[in-house]
Amino acid sequence: MSPTLRRTATGRSEAERLAAFRKVFADALHQQQAGAIDEAIANWRRALKLNPGSAEAYCNLGAAWRQKRRPKEAVTCLRKAIELNPDHVEAHNNLGNALKDLGRIEEAVACHRRAVALRPDCLEAHAGLADTLEAQGSWEAAVAAYQDLLRLRPGHVEACIRLGICLQTLGRSDEAIDCLCAAIEQRPESPEALFFLGCALQARDRLAEAVACYRAAAGLQPDLAEAYGNQAEALRLQGLVDEALACAHKAVALRPGHAGFLNGRGIALQAVGRWQDAAASYREAIRADARFYQAHVNLGLVLHQMQRLDDAVAAYDIALGLAPDDPDLRWNRSTALLARGDFAEGWAEFEWRWRTPQLRRGHRRFAQPQWRGEAAPGRTLLIHAEQGFGDTLQFCRYATLAAARGLRVVMQVPRPLVRLLGTLAGPAAVVPEEDELPDFDLHCPMMSLPLAMKTTLETIPAPTAYLHADPEQAALWRSRIRTLCGDGPRVGLVWAGNPRANRPVAAAADRRRSMPAGCVAPLLDVPAVRFFSLQKDGPGMPPGSPLIDLMHDVQDFADTAALVANLDLVVSVDTAVAHLAAAMGKPVWLADRFDSCWRWLANRRDSPWYPALRIYRQPHPGDWDDVIATIRRDLLAWSNKS
Repeated sequence: MSPTLRRTATGRSEAERLAAFRKVFADALHQQQAGAIDEAIANWRRALKLNPGSAEAYCNLGAAWRQKRRPKEAVTCLRKAIELNPDHVEAHNNLGNALKDLGRIEEAVACHRRAVALRPDCLEAHAGLADTLEAQGSWEAAVAAYQDLLRLRPGHVEACIRLGICLQTLGRSDEAIDCLCAAIEQRPESPEALFFLGCALQARDRLAEAVACYRAAAGLQPDLAEAYGNQAEALRLQGLVDEALACAHKAVALRPGHAGFLNGRGIALQAVGRWQDAAASYREAIRADARFYQAHVNLGLVLHQMQRLDDAVAAYDIALGLAPDDPDLRWNRSTALLARGDFAEGWAEFEWRWRTPQLRRGHRRFAQPQWRGEAAPGRTLLIHAEQGFGDTLQFCRYATLAAARGLRVVMQVPRPLVRLLGTLAGPAAVVPEEDELPDFDLHCPMMSLPLAMKTTLETIPAPTAYLHADPEQAALWRSRIRTLCGDGPRVGLVWAGNPRANRPVAAAADRRRSMPAGCVAPLLDVPAVRFFSLQKDGPGMPPGSPLIDLMHDVQDFADTAALVANLDLVVSVDTAVAHLAAAMGKPVWLADRFDSCWRWLANRRDSPWYPALRIYRQPHPGDWDDVIATIRRDLLAWSNKS
């Protein structure tokens, strides 16, 4: 006779209980895989009543709770699974995922690392670790984890995408491009891969390719607002401002209350010259997120452009409270302060320029200390040029003051300026930038000299003339000009600056400061005046113009100075030639854009930097007609007196 089967408390035999457990387990697993999570949870609970010691059932119940977005319950179940089986890889990995959902990232990383240690070939454990490290912002560690995953599964598309994103975040854009291109080869319909490839291409200034990627991503996922927002910026940087604005509007339409997209729309509106609308969009962004400091910065920028300097500084100050170490903010704030004549604070803030992305690479670091105005008689001071030709022509005057304090001054400047700056009183030597430097004890960037010398509005050094043409060269030009056109009033014209196409921000400013060549045509019929082009590059006058153009014989600024020495007046937009002529003491009529550069100060027609300079500022943005009409009226009166 067979022995009696052992019965459970419910009257079931052990075999019956295990059979029932297996059936409920299988049903729960099938339901969970089919997405019937509530039914699966109910069956996992039944399974655990039948077998309370099943680590696998607890692990799967924990995963189901996580699918229901109830991570606390998931953590409880997964910890129980690990208590029952400390080496349960899936439980450690799933616990890491649930802890990440709760924001407990360090604990999550530890769980994933344990899973990887238990089973180094577990793909899911490596994926969980990499994903959690990315969420933690541990980008280098995340890169290593994704690379480990790809060694296990070469060509894993999601890992390629996420690795590309992490590399791009680290600024390793070329590597990111390679990863994302590899992912797209396998999954060309991935909007995520296309979007982030666009980001990496944009970071490398491959803007047209970036736009193509953003468009492809948006075509696959029409509600991807980020693709439209980034596309707007890439288009704007290419000067395609109308297309940029259309994309910015689309991004806002998809995400109406998003501060970033409202800010982006403001940037696009600002680029097309709709400054009032841009300010309104920035304010809307601030209402959406008062701590979104970029919107405060951009509001300050557009108010600055509108010449509302006090309001601009107020906006910058709010941003300063949110992001005190943002170099672009500090530099922009400095120019607003300088424009309204607050030199003491303005020059100090201006030092932040060296931390901005556009100037950081040009910051020269020497073993010798920077001179900050202290007494140092007999020591050699290197003054090195920075930024544009006009900046050097304006601020080289400080070399004379430094020499007067007993310093031996050596200036290093771009080669086209070397001969001209050799006429400046004070420096012992002027050397070109590419030549080897002589020995020196101290150094100072040229535009840091006003800070070193504590320049105020009242103490601006403004000699009538501090740069000079070579007398012999000027005499040669005089003879040539007299032969060409005789005597009479002579006026030099400059209508455009350097377009600086490779620097989008500077290029946008140049489009505002320059005018089409045809704009100056009304000046050319002023009787008895001979007009000379001082325009070295840029758009030329149409054939048949009475303008005399000898600039093909001009090789450097000393040549230009010799030509200018034979003119009576220079009419110029805000370019290096205006600085050159004014530094020579020639009368200069500056045709200035509405959003004037900080150096010309606000609400002035004169310049404390140049006694012979007069400013003709646009009454409205882009209004060159009014400027030219006013200059023509004054030119008629001037020619009659001449």
